[in-house]
Amino acid sequence: MLNAKRTVKDLKELRTLTATDGGGQRVAWTDTWLKAREWFKDKLRDLPVEVHQDAAGNIWATLKGESDQALLMGSHLDCVPNGGWLDGCLGVVAGLEVLRRINTQYNGKPPVTIRLVDWADEEGARFGRSLLGSSAFAGTHTIAADRGRTDREGVRLEDAQKKCGVDIDRFPEAGAERKNAAAYLELHIEQGPVLERKGLALGVVTGTKGVERWGINFTGQAAHSGSTPMNVRKDALAAAAKLALEIRSIAGKHADAVCTMGSVKTWPGIVTAVVGRCETTLDQRDLDPKVLKQMFEEAQAKSRQFAEEEGCTVEWEKIWSIEPIPFHPELLAFCDESVQRASGTAFRLPSGPLHDAAEVARAGIPTVMIFTQSLKGISHNKIEDTLEEHIEMGVTALDSLASRTMKWILEKR
Repeated sequence: MLNAKRTVKDLKELRTLTATDGGGQRVAWTDTWLKAREWFKDKLRDLPVEVHQDAAGNIWATLKGESDQALLMGSHLDCVPNGGWLDGCLGVVAGLEVLRRINTQYNGKPPVTIRLVDWADEEGARFGRSLLGSSAFAGTHTIAADRGRTDREGVRLEDAQKKCGVDIDRFPEAGAERKNAAAYLELHIEQGPVLERKGLALGVVTGTKGVERWGINFTGQAAHSGSTPMNVRKDALAAAAKLALEIRSIAGKHADAVCTMGSVKTWPGIVTAVVGRCETTLDQRDLDPKVLKQMFEEAQAKSRQFAEEEGCTVEWEKIWSIEPIPFHPELLAFCDESVQRASGTAFRLPSGPLHDAAEVARAGIPTVMIFTQSLKGISHNKIEDTLEEHIEMGVTALDSLASRTMKWILEKR
C-alpha cells in the first residue's frame, strides 16, 4: 500500500541529515552529497533491487519485472548551497515510495521493470554545468568543455569527480542505461508562483522551456571619473545598463517568456573611474523555439544599438543553450487524469527551470513531469516550502501515473 506520509517523513529525515540553519548543503561532488546518497542506498536495502552507480555518477535502483521494458522514475538529491528541503530530492524520495508500493503489490516481480534514478549534479551549483549526469545518460554530454571547469577554490570538476569514483572520460558509457527505457516520470516542486496564485496543489508540466545563455561583453574606455565630461565618455556599464532594462520589454511581448541579466562585472571597478569594460550574462527562456529565436535576435540588435550610443563595442560569447522540450502527448493525458484524481483539478503549465526530464526526453524517451505548488514561489532558498498535504497529493498522483504508464508500456509491446 502506498504511504505518502512516509515520503514526508523521509524528506524531513534527509533534511536533518544534510542541512544546516542556512539550508540544504547537498552540493554535488561534496561529502554532504555523498552522505545523502548513502542515506538513499540505505533506504533501498529492504527492497529486492539491484543498485549501482553508472559511469557518470547516476545511481540506479532496478526492480526486475516480467518484461525488460522499463519505467523510469527519479530526480536529483543534489541542491544549491543553502538550498531548500524539496528541490530535486522530492522526486527521488517520492519515486522510492512508489517503488515500495509496486514491489509489495507484485511480490517483487512487476509486469514491467521499474528503475529509480538519482541523477548526478542536476544543479551545476559548484562547477556551473547543469544536468551533468542526465546529459551523459542522454548522450548530450560535453566532455571537452566540462573537464576543465573549476569551482571558486580552483578545484577542477574532473578531480572532484574522481574523488567520488567517477571518471569523466567514461561518461559515454552511461548511455547504456537507456536500453529498454520505455518512459520516464518525474515529480518536482514548481519553484515558481503560478500554482499558488491559482490556488492549485498540482500541475501537469507540458515541457521545459528552451534556453539561450550568453556572455555579453561591452568595451568602452576607462577614464577618470572627475575629469571626463559626461558627453565624451565611453561608458561600458551605461550600455549594459540600457540592455538590462530593455530585456524586460523584449520578454514582455510574449506570455511565458523570461529574460534575465544575472551577472555584471566591471573594470577597472573603482569609484573614481568610468567603466572601460563590462562583462554581463543573459539568460532567455521560452517554450516556443520561434519566440526564443526572436528574443535572442532582438537582444543582439539592441546591444549593438546601445553600444553605439555609448561609444562602445560589444561582443557575444555563447555559454550554453538547449532547445525547448515538449513532453509526450499520451503521457500528458495520463498525467491529467492522475493529477485530476489526486487534487481535483488538472492544470497544465510549462517549466521555466530546467530539469533532468528534459535530457531524458531529448534521448527520445517518452517523458512527463508533475509539479507540486511552491509556497511564495520560492526555491533555491532555505525558506523553500510546500504544504505537506500537497506533497502527499503529489506522491499519490505520481503513483497513479506510474500504474497507468505501466499498462501503456505493456500495450505498446
